[in-house]
Amino acid sequence: MWRSAPRGPQRIVPDGCLDLVAGDGEVFVAGPDTGAWSSLTAPGAVLHGLRFRPGAAAGVLGVAADELRDTRVPLAELWGHEGAVLAAQVLDGTLSLADVARRRPAEPDPAVTAVVAHLERGPSRVGALPAPLGQQQRYEQQLGKRQLGERQLRRRFTIAVGYGPATYLRVTRFQRAIAAAPRSTGLAELAATAGYADQAHLARDCRALTGLTPSAYFS
Repeated sequence: MWRSAPRGPQRIVPDGCLDLVAGDGEVFVAGPDTGAWSSLTAPGAVLHGLRFRPGAAAGVLGVAADELRDTRVPLAELWGHEGAVLAAQVLDGTLSLADVARRRPAEPDPAVTAVVAHLERGPSRVGALPAPLGQQQRYEQQLGKRQLGERQLRRRFTIAVGYGPATYLRVTRFQRAIAAAPRSTGLAELAATAGYADQAHLARDCRALTGLTPSAYFS
């Protein structure tokens, strides 16, 4: 859960997550971003959000995460009349965002969860998908399903997370740079700490994900 009381426009950069957000007279789902966008609310508005763990939102929301990529969708549009009723109850304080999410409980795909954990450990590239998937493959074979292939897994990852493993790795690496920035003495050190090949690699990703140069963004 998070709370924000912005004093002006905020630059929102990709973080690999989906959020259910309430405030400023609306309840909406913020899909996974591939680029920066500007959030502008009315003066004095307070936003409350529920952030789903990567890969957990699609089952709860009932829609593939990649269909929500780079979008802001009102809950009423996503869930119809039920969504409109729930949104009104959230805005008047009758329900919390957590109450809304509990209406449609769903377990994350364990194979996707394994890939997310692998990528968050910070490999230099996606490469072959991780060994922990063997356990999931054996489980699916016991259920009479075919062995989970890498192409099928990548598709399941995209549906659950909102984009493929390579883009997710790029986003999480930049988030590591954001977290490490206050403790870094310069951009070269920051690039090495976050797992970039070099400072130029950090610069390319920073421009792509924020629309700014590293010097401008991290200042």
